[in-house]
Amino acid sequence: MNGNRALRTTVVTALTACTVATSTAACQAEAISMPVGEEPAETVHRGERSAQAAHPGEWSAQAAHRSGQSTGTVHRGVWSTEAEPQDRPRARTAKGRNKAIAFRLVSRRAWSDDQFRCLDRLWTRESNWNHRAHNRYTGAYGIPQALPGSKMSGSGGDWRSNPATQINWGLRYIKGRYGSPCGAWGHFQARNWY
Repeated sequence: MNGNRALRTTVVTALTACTVATSTAACQAEAISMPVGEEPAETVHRGERSAQAAHPGEWSAQAAHRSGQSTGTVHRGVWSTEAEPQDRPRARTAKGRNKAIAFRLVSRRAWSDDQFRCLDRLWTRESNWNHRAHNRYTGAYGIPQALPGSKMSGSGGDWRSNPATQINWGLRYIKGRYGSPCGAWGHFQARNWY
């Protein structure tokens, strides 16, 4: 019984010393010997909880012992705290998703990054990448501002609502008429339409 009391005192003292330590070196490579299969006293559990509250990232010797990971000697690692949780990333906008679709489709055509930059400038000016953009004066519709919008039906019946269908149609149109997005962008800069 005296051996268990001494063990409890050693464990509580070690926990307290590491809890109030100002440097991690004080808690490094500290070995606490515990006989296998022997449960620490309740005093140790209270000390463990307070130490974990102070240092949530700590690896607990007692927890490892209780879970059966110990084979006789449990070593404490360096005390550390968990990093602050980051804010959730903001949901991507429809514009961002539409650009990502276009980037994949431009890459599949083996066009360079410069071609995508030209396309980005062109369709930012035309529709700001809004797949529901509608010009009430001309009737142009969608990301590529097809005139009339129904032209895009050749790429899919969902041309009114599916940005991928609109982008596919727009890239085929650009390839057939101007050869590349930079060709279309050059024409747009000269004449303010493409």
